[in-house]
Amino acid sequence: MAVDTADAFTAQNIVTSPPQTLSEVARATGTTFILALFVTLSGKPCAKLVPIEAVEQLQDDGVGFAGYAAGHMGQEPKDSDLVAVPDVSSFTPIPFVKPGLAIVHCDPHVEGTPWPYAPRVILKETLKKAAELGLSVNVGAEIEYFLVNRTGDGPLTTADTDDVSRQPCYDARDVTRMYDHLTEVSQAMNTLGWGNYANDHEDGNGQFEQNFDYADAMTTSDRVITARYLLSVIAEKRGMKATFMPKPFSDRTGSGMHLHLSLWNDGGSVFPDGDDPKGLGLSKTAYAFIAGILEHACALQGVIAPTVNSYKRTGATSTSSGATWSPRYATYGGNDRTHYLRVPDKNRVELRGGDGSANPYLAAATAIAAGLDGIARDLDPGTPGSGDSPSDMLPMTLLHAMDALESDPIVTGALDVAGPGVAEYFAKLKREEFFAWHNTVSPWELDHYLTAF
Repeated sequence: MAVDTADAFTAQNIVTSPPQTLSEVARATGTTFILALFVTLSGKPCAKLVPIEAVEQLQDDGVGFAGYAAGHMGQEPKDSDLVAVPDVSSFTPIPFVKPGLAIVHCDPHVEGTPWPYAPRVILKETLKKAAELGLSVNVGAEIEYFLVNRTGDGPLTTADTDDVSRQPCYDARDVTRMYDHLTEVSQAMNTLGWGNYANDHEDGNGQFEQNFDYADAMTTSDRVITARYLLSVIAEKRGMKATFMPKPFSDRTGSGMHLHLSLWNDGGSVFPDGDDPKGLGLSKTAYAFIAGILEHACALQGVIAPTVNSYKRTGATSTSSGATWSPRYATYGGNDRTHYLRVPDKNRVELRGGDGSANPYLAAATAIAAGLDGIARDLDPGTPGSGDSPSDMLPMTLLHAMDALESDPIVTGALDVAGPGVAEYFAKLKREEFFAWHNTVSPWELDHYLTAF
């Protein structure tokens, strides 16, 4: 539907130049209700709908949640409320969802202190550590998803029943049939000033990606959460489901969440170096950052590929299209999408191990921490394109990833950056998830064992 871009850009400018209170920016943009939103460690978006009449109360006091009821937030039923404190810089009017509606991302606090189990708080603390080194971090995110239908507990089907070709990637006809959905999402992103620059059909039947410009790490993480919300509600309007599940179909390419990372200081990007002997145009700092991510890749996978289903994607050996587009080894190289870390140009590195189930705040925080460890230790990643040995292999299951995570002090330290216990809690949750899946009898087992003996 048509959207008023002028109103959205006015709203954005009100927030950033000059800074104003949440009350002022909400009233200036004609907002009538605000979704005060945070996400759990598992990435579940939680919100209360606050009317404009209570915006001063939200602004001054935040809004309370029973943390245990919200989900994976490190709380028990007896614990004090999580109080979501809004970050006015994240204020996002979304009238194309509902007239007068806006989102503001929040930092959960408990008894006046930022809650260490809150993903946004964890990323904030990580970015402070980068700032102490004189560095800021920009991140771009690629969000892949499937548009599907499912009735009750029946089979999952592609929403577009004509999307059946063996190699559907970039097919103009498939894109055109989803024109209304894709263009509504694109217009929403551009209304918000995100700079949507491409909308395409990905490698799996029913799979799409809609790209927007990079920004600082916190802004991009907020936008990933907002984008998932927008994609879900816009798909629902047309009777579809948007799923970010890493591998919803066993014979199709999985959905990644690729992160493009770059480091900056007062002089600009620290990545480029025209005298690079390795040939990728990168600086020694950039290579050390890459080496840090590679060294901690197995533990990192536990955060950026955090579900049982994630390892159906990274462990895939074939798909109906002929390629998996997901890494199995912790390697790096130039403009080569088979690597864990791809260097598409001299300004950034693309981390391809993450998927659609990743919490963007935790993914960014742990990847940054791993890279900064490489810089601190002056690590060298070796020759581009080398690797693919058994020692470079990524974890085969979520259980293996948790073993790696718990033995890695840099990744656990990144999760515990705002307070102790988060990494242990996260690993416990993920082990329980693995065994809950493992203890369920699957159709595969019935097919293979029912009459085999």
